[in-house]
Order: sequence, then structure tokens, then C-alpha cells
Amino acid sequence: MKNQQGLGYFKDGFSQDLPPLFISITSEGVVGFDTNSSPRRDCNGTEVAYNSNNPATVGSPTLPATEGHNRSHSVSISLPASPSAMYIDRSKIDIFCNNSETEDSHEKLKHSTCTNSSILPVMKHAKFHSQPMHVGFTSAKKLDQVLSIKDEQYNSFKTWSGKLENQLSNLRRKPQDQIKINDSQDREAEALPAVDRYFDALEGPELETLKAQEELVLPEDKTWPFLLRFPISSFGMCLGVSSQAMLWKTLAKSASLSFLNVSPDVNLVLWCIALALICLVATIYLLKIIFFFETVRREYYHPVRVNFFFAPWIACLFLAIGVPPQVTKNLHSSLWYVLMAPILCLELKIYGQWMSGGQRRLSKVANPSNHLSIVGNFVGALLGASMGLKEGPVFFFAVGLAHYIVLFVTLYQRLPTNETLPKELHPVFFLFIAAPSVACMSWAKITGNFDLGSRIAYFIAMFLYVSLAVRINFFRGFRFSLAWWAYTFPTTGAAIATITYTAEVSNVLTKTLAITLSTISTLTVLALLISTILHAFVFHNLFPNDIAIAITYKRPKWRKKQCSHHRTQSSDAKDIEASVTKDSATP
Repeated sequence: MKNQQGLGYFKDGFSQDLPPLFISITSEGVVGFDTNSSPRRDCNGTEVAYNSNNPATVGSPTLPATEGHNRSHSVSISLPASPSAMYIDRSKIDIFCNNSETEDSHEKLKHSTCTNSSILPVMKHAKFHSQPMHVGFTSAKKLDQVLSIKDEQYNSFKTWSGKLENQLSNLRRKPQDQIKINDSQDREAEALPAVDRYFDALEGPELETLKAQEELVLPEDKTWPFLLRFPISSFGMCLGVSSQAMLWKTLAKSASLSFLNVSPDVNLVLWCIALALICLVATIYLLKIIFFFETVRREYYHPVRVNFFFAPWIACLFLAIGVPPQVTKNLHSSLWYVLMAPILCLELKIYGQWMSGGQRRLSKVANPSNHLSIVGNFVGALLGASMGLKEGPVFFFAVGLAHYIVLFVTLYQRLPTNETLPKELHPVFFLFIAAPSVACMSWAKITGNFDLGSRIAYFIAMFLYVSLAVRINFFRGFRFSLAWWAYTFPTTGAAIATITYTAEVSNVLTKTLAITLSTISTLTVLALLISTILHAFVFHNLFPNDIAIAITYKRPKWRKKQCSHHRTQSSDAKDIEASVTKDSATP
């Protein structure tokens, strides 16, 4: 009788035909359902026993019935990981409701098979639990989600091909609203900041420290991928080691210092180490170009980092000059053209921006690292003159000399855009020594003797060296940084210039000076090399998050509101002060 009443209720509420027979099933009959240990009852309240021979009619294992048991039965539904993929075949789901209503509700439906979503509000006692999928499938989904989240955080800094692949994969498992949000975030991160933004958001001579009240486009509380933390300034290490190979070759060949009996094997060992280091750093940065090209673009538009794009080519020039006799005695002149071509292209771009008067004019972006864009001319002139070339070395020497004079005067003016440098980055000032030191050697090689022009450049370098060395307070109490490698390359150049000068003016003073500067340069490189290895492989803090490439392309909105709020408060205070002054002045 009760079943007939329930069937009549279904017929009144639904126009569709119902099956003539009700089949009670349990979680074992449907893949993905939980197994409930509580007894399962049919529509008449009778316990359903488990029948292994008939898989169509199955039930939970029979347990002793408990009288007065009014606990509502729980139903578990497996939900897919993505809402867009959710599909429930409602014709195969039987929902069992409790038969524990009061005497006044006997006429209502107690047990029914729900085939339409409109009946769901009646089942107020039903409970639904999510159930995990199979272990292998779940692990694969979790791994895919982890990789997807990891990729999305740094999506805006990847190459175009990588981002396109992620976008196509995301379209298959993300709602459209989430895709729009991520696209807007990617567009905001992809916009390259203007030069003014670098000066507004960053501080320090290398513009790599984030100012207060600024935010990043990458998570600050996580360690970024290694390629994102590997800066272009890492080529400074190559400059230091390759210049050492050039120094020890000069010591071995110097006639005035022959009493030192320097073995050419030292030059060979240092040259091999420098070659391996350049290959390693270049390979890592090449991977950065392949996988995170947007980061390289940001470094190129950075007013300080752009100068370090000269560093790999200058290091190769040093390797060519310091090549050991055991390797080769004469290099082909085509090598000079290959190495100087990218330097010329960079100079046409950067020097043109200096003269254009735009946002990247020299008076605005001048900093000590600009010497790297100058010194390449003199090193190239030195190599070309060593190969016997005439016009090319003179051309690059003239270009370097003209722009060095302009840069030297601009940096000495200390324009308002150049803020006071913190202690830990004062070694960058040693780049002042690099250009005149190499210039005196290149001019001596072009003319064939260490004449008056070479001596003028050499004395300028020595004066700058001493003026920085006597300020010992600049180099106390600061932590290790890659900026320390700025010591090595200029001091090595000064030592090589002194050895060259000793060949012309040979006396005890010049020989002592040459040995002293060479010793200082070698010890500095050795100490920095050991410190770099320790911080890289022991302390693991050599490459922190590169803040300089993750600033926003415009000022944060909350900062703008705060500035306008301060301006409003200051204007109100001025109005009140003016009114008070006016009232006090009125008799």
C-alpha cells in the first residue's frame, strides 16, 4: 500500500514513465561510491541482504538491526576534479531516504527513486560526501595540477611558444572567467616598464633593490626558478677570470720581470678555467633565453643591466688576447670581426639612445656600469692591433674615446638621478679604472710604443685607482655579492698596464708597483672565486630572487591613493593654517 502511494505521488509529479520495478543497489553496484557499514533498508524498512550471485540486486552486508534507529542514511557521490566535466547519469542513481517521519507525514513520500533535479529539495535529510578517485588517476591529476600552477605563476616570463602551449592546455580544464583573469594578469606582467618605473621602484647603483611601498608581479614569498634568478651580470665572473689569463701571459712574456720566472703553464691553466666558466655561464643564460625570453627582454630594457650584454663578448676578447702559446700562436683575423660585430650593434643601439634625448638619455641613465659599454672598444682595438689590423682598431678606439669623455664628465657631475650608493655596491666604482687602463695598452699597440698618449691614459687610471683605494671605509661591513667581481676586471687591467709601462720605464719603483698590483689582482680573484663557490654550493644564497626583472609596469593603485590622500591632508592642513593665521591677524 505504501509503495502504491509513493508510485502515485511520482505519477502526479512527473509525466515520464517510470520503470515497473524498483531495484535497490548499494555502493558496490556503482563504481566510485562509498561503502557504508550501516544497514540498508528497502522501501518497506526491511534490511536488504547481500546477494553475491545476483549482481543486479545487491545490498550492504547484513548487520543486526537496531530498534529506534532514526539516523538518516548517507549517500556518497563522486565528483570530478573539474566542474566543466561534471555529468551525472541520474537514471542510474537510487537515493534512499529514511522512513522515520512522524505520524502526520505518513501521506508524504518516504522512499523514491529521484530521476529529476526538481525532487531534490524534498530530500532534506540526505547527506552527500565527495569520494577520491582511484589512486593512479588521482596522482596523475595532482601532478598535472601542480605543474599547471607552477607554470602559471611564471607564465608571463616564458617564451611565446611556451605560453601558447599552456594556454591551449588551460582551455581544456579551466572556466572562461578564470582564463580571462589569468590573461589580464599576463598582459599586465608582459608590459615592459618604462625607464622612469625602474628608477621609481628600485634603488642602488645597479637598480636591484625594491623600494618600500612597491610590489612585484611574481610571488615574493617563494623561491623562483633558477633561470629567473640567474642575472646577466653573472658574466662579470667571466671577465675576472679571463682577464687573469691575460695577466699571467703578460707576466710570462715581460722582459723587465723575467726574474720572477713565471711559467707559461699558469696561463694555460687559467685560460682553460676561464674558457670552461664562459661556456658554463653562456649555456645557462642561453637556456634562460630559450625558456624565459621575456625576462631577458626586461633585463635588456633595464637601464643598468643592458650594459652587461657587452660582458660575454669582452670576456671572449680577453680569451683571444690571453690565448696560451701551447694552444696557438696566431689567431685568424676573422675572429676579430666575429667578436666585434655584436659589440658594434649594441653600441649603435645604446649610444643612439644616449644622444636621442629621450627617456634613455645619458644624463638620466648614467651609472658606473656604463663603462662596460665603453671598454669593449678599447679591448677590441687591442686585439685587432695585435693581429696586425690597422683601420678597424683605430675606428673603435676613436669611438670609445669620444664616448668615454662624455660618460666620465656625466658621472662626475653627480646628477640628481644618481642617488647615494649603499656600501655593499661601492666596488662598482672600480669600473672607472677599466677604460683608461685598457686604452693605454691599445694605443701603445696601435702606435707601436708607449708614447705620450698612452702615458696620459695610464696616469689617469693610476690616479683613479689610488683615489678609490685610500677610501677604505667604503669597503667595510658589507655582505658578499656578485658586485664584488667589479673589483677584479679593472684592477687586473691596471696591473697589465703597469707591466706594459715597466717595459718602457724600468726601475725599482715601477717593478715593485707592477708586482704589487698583480698580487692584489690575483688574490682578489682567488678570494672571490672561493667565496662564490661557497655561497653557490654551500650556503645556497648566491642567486636570490631577481627583484629587478619583476617590477610592475606602473605604480601600484593603492600607492597612488595613498599619495593623493597625503596630498589632500596636506592641502587641508595648509587651508586650516591659513585661516588660523588670518583670524589671528584680524583685530
